[in-house]
Amino acid sequence: MKKGFVFSIHSIAGLLSGLFILLMSLSGAVLVFHDELDLLDYPQVIVRVNSKIIPVDTCYNNLQKKFPHARVSNCLITLNKEQAFVFTIYDSSYRSGQEALKVFIDPQAGTIKKTQGSQSAITSWAGRFHSSFYLGKTGEWLLGFFSLVFLLSILTGLILFRRNIGAVLAFRKRVFKKGNLHQLIGTYALLFNLMIGVTGFWMQRYVFKKEFYKSYDYTPVLKPSPPLFFSMDRALENLHRQFPDFSARVIYFPQSTKGKTTIYGSRENNSFIQSKKFADAIFLDSTGNVARTAFVNEIDASSRYDIINSQIHFGQYGGLAVKISYSLLGLTGSLLSITGFLQWYKRRKIKNEM
Repeated sequence: MKKGFVFSIHSIAGLLSGLFILLMSLSGAVLVFHDELDLLDYPQVIVRVNSKIIPVDTCYNNLQKKFPHARVSNCLITLNKEQAFVFTIYDSSYRSGQEALKVFIDPQAGTIKKTQGSQSAITSWAGRFHSSFYLGKTGEWLLGFFSLVFLLSILTGLILFRRNIGAVLAFRKRVFKKGNLHQLIGTYALLFNLMIGVTGFWMQRYVFKKEFYKSYDYTPVLKPSPPLFFSMDRALENLHRQFPDFSARVIYFPQSTKGKTTIYGSRENNSFIQSKKFADAIFLDSTGNVARTAFVNEIDASSRYDIINSQIHFGQYGGLAVKISYSLLGLTGSLLSITGFLQWYKRRKIKNEM
């Protein structure tokens, strides 16, 4: 394969994916700190002496009194007395029930501290932008397409500059030139960007399946949620006795007795690479008894890999140091798109002057 041909592919792929890389790297740098930024939306809770965390049942009942016509979707369980319960509901009083509303409930008093639209948080906006550019299915397809173009630019860049990789990693002076900035950034961030490209494509692979192009005429029907069919707190206590290493994190409520209550969380013996919120799932029937489990070691290999792939892509498997590293390395994508464009523009300008 001639170098000129590979260089042409690299240039075209870089130009096509440049804006995509820039936008994805910036929004991705925000999403790495998803949990930390979400905490900024939490209302302040004053811890009372000798107080206890109130039952989920009480929160649910108080919520229904305030929003009697709401469909209650889920509840993020509080971790301590300083952090509110967060319920996600759909109510006609907020944007005709077409957008979710977050309701923050005091963990000691059970009173509603704050309500907030689900898309008003910066992480919600960035997450939707990062997954579809706010263009619906068209945006999802573009993400899948540009993830392939991005991978093509990385692989052709690796072929073009493979002989200089050793010199760059060895910090040899001959390669540290102003004109080599694009190659230097690409080399030092090679493995990271390759990982981001592969995991990003894997998340969007569904857009290349024929099912993606089927049209669905779905109009959500907003119906009030029924009262709880059983004591949620008693069910959580029973789960703790049955599965003492399982920590519940999120509850999804059924909308009828035919549905199942789904409780997501994680077990202590799970690998660090698996989600602490959604790795394991327990399904309860209408009486609060366990209908079935879907622990991470029980689900199929493809679903298990999807969890790991998402954790790797968004850097959610480690602490603050990992997230800072992801955020900084993620910005190299922006620098690659900018420096690559400047190199292309410079060559084009010289060619036109000749």
